[in-house]
Amino acid sequence: MTVIPEHPATTATVGDLMKRPDLQISDDVMVDTAMDILQSSGEDHVLVRDENGRCAGVLTRLHLAPFQARSWYTERTAVRDIVLDRAPFATADLPATAAAATMRSRGLDAWPVVDHDGYVIGLLSS
Repeated sequence: MTVIPEHPATTATVGDLMKRPDLQISDDVMVDTAMDILQSSGEDHVLVRDENGRCAGVLTRLHLAPFQARSWYTERTAVRDIVLDRAPFATADLPATAAAATMRSRGLDAWPVVDHDGYVIGLLSS
């Protein structure tokens, strides 16, 4: 009887599964503008960049829920000043299984993928 050794399966990485992020805003955008952007896009989340263009986090409709009343406060509050999903972020070489476990444990539907300098290169969705 001849035994044929099995080849180890290649492990998928985040880089294999990520997609290009369509929607990004700057962290100096006001909350009311961010709500308008999300509403008009039909998306559930938007990537947020800091003043240097690096990833600052992901803003979701849930993060904006407390501001739905649209008072003077939403017109004067920048996205950087509210609670949103921030670092740590995924990297392209992270194994997909580890990324899925992290997303489940953090309750994330979307996780930014950044390069080693902190710039967004993709978005991993659940």
